[in-house]
Amino acid sequence: MDKMFCYQCQETARGQGCVVQGVCGKKPETSTRMDQLLFAVGGLAIVNCKLREKGAADREASRFIVDALFTTITNADFDNEMLDNYLDRAFELKNIAIGTAKKRGIDLPDLPQVWYHIGRNDYGRLEIVEHGGTFAEEIFTVLHEPDPNVRGLKQLAVYGCKGMAAYARHAANLGYEDEDVYTVIEQALAETCSPDKTVPELVDLVLGVGDGGVKAMALLDKANTESYGNPEITNVNIGVRNRPGILVSGHDLKDLEELLVQSEGKGVDIYTHSEMLPAQSYPFFKKFPHFAGNYGNAWWRQLDEFETFNGCFLFTSNCIVPPRPKTTYTDRVYTTGVVGMPGTHHIPDGKDGAPKDFSALIEAARKCPPPTEIEHGEIVAGFAHHQVLELAPKVIDLIKRGKIRKFVVMAGCDGRMPSRKYYTEFAEALPKDCVILTAGCAKYRYNKLALGDIEGVPRVLDAGQCNDSYSLIVIADALKDAFGVKHINDLPIVFNIAWYEQKAVIVLLALLSLGVKNIHTGPALPAFFTPDILAVLQKEFGIGTISTVEDDIKTLID
Repeated sequence: MDKMFCYQCQETARGQGCVVQGVCGKKPETSTRMDQLLFAVGGLAIVNCKLREKGAADREASRFIVDALFTTITNADFDNEMLDNYLDRAFELKNIAIGTAKKRGIDLPDLPQVWYHIGRNDYGRLEIVEHGGTFAEEIFTVLHEPDPNVRGLKQLAVYGCKGMAAYARHAANLGYEDEDVYTVIEQALAETCSPDKTVPELVDLVLGVGDGGVKAMALLDKANTESYGNPEITNVNIGVRNRPGILVSGHDLKDLEELLVQSEGKGVDIYTHSEMLPAQSYPFFKKFPHFAGNYGNAWWRQLDEFETFNGCFLFTSNCIVPPRPKTTYTDRVYTTGVVGMPGTHHIPDGKDGAPKDFSALIEAARKCPPPTEIEHGEIVAGFAHHQVLELAPKVIDLIKRGKIRKFVVMAGCDGRMPSRKYYTEFAEALPKDCVILTAGCAKYRYNKLALGDIEGVPRVLDAGQCNDSYSLIVIADALKDAFGVKHINDLPIVFNIAWYEQKAVIVLLALLSLGVKNIHTGPALPAFFTPDILAVLQKEFGIGTISTVEDDIKTLID
């Protein structure tokens, strides 16, 4: 457990892989547990796929696989004890599934992921327990595949599944599930465990994962809008009030709902942070008078901005950053769901479908001073597909009159690297007849710029969270029909997407599965993209990398 290799995020060390400690703060022993969990989940997926062929798939196993993938996503879980519990549960479920398969006479493949498990020795330490066949440590992860192209494509599929799992979990929290999404995830994991997959087969697998990503995002869009209404244009306050506050980060709207209900009338205000900003635009949440504005910026600036907030914090999904050693707010951080951080408080799921109990968080917040204001004013949000389609006649007229020349999709993630100032400079350099379509925390690079509007249509249209990239697909599809063209690629839309972690990976794969071409991505290519993989993507989809602002404006706009 003293060694690691991880290259699943954009900030991986030297652009090659983190081997001492993750740039995210992940320790080797945590990374190892995640590798073990993925190994275990691969085996569970193989068995559940076999059961599904006979109409006997275990829904509890499917839900667990989603959670296990989600908890290994970048900046979600740093708690080794929590990961150990996931491991125990993975093998418990796999043993149950194997027992069901045996009773039904279902043959299972002779793969280590199926027939090995991790148990605890007499000292309580995790160790490998042999169940048959042969074992080598490299089976714990496909990182040790001898063919770099096979390795990279398998990782691309696994990382896409991680992003898809995050969206599936948020939808399931609202009572929305899709067996097709579970099937895609489990089949993809099972395929990546196979030792004899060819590169063409894995390319097809990756695109299939992208198709699953479209389904998962559509499912979550349905869950959010049917639960909370369609987002509407909203002026969001970025200042503060004079009461104690709770700052909600992450992505899960169900957690936000339960917190708002339980904190009503308790003398605290609820603020959104980073990717929770889009919640400000849902009609349901607006009815709560103590639902204040948005505090701060993208996730990576939390180490400084949390110090000035003064209140308590709730992390509902990934995007948590390990606090500094002398941080003052650590004991005011609360996590829930798949999020874990040593030294903080974890709020478990409610029993038998009951709401989570946020009372301890609320009481702690009531004792805190109000937030310190770090900025003031308003930003405009709420341009998801329903709202933009209501503006469609005006938008189409502006396009036909030459007032809008191009839509530039700048969705994706933000990150710490100085090179990301490119996206601010690119937004500032765009000609005044170009409109930015955005989703995800990448927006914080330009959503507070004074970019103006085009006859009342803002030049930055914020569709919401990273999963709301689905809204951008719906908008493009509607414009395609309105202009009578055959494909999105025939529209005046270009893509300049920033990536950081695995949810951006599934957004990219979703776009590729829809046949979208000439996507530019940055600020750097994934380390798991080999030259051969990049060559395939360039040949089939024209995918490219960012260069300079001036050159990219010429390529994408002029």
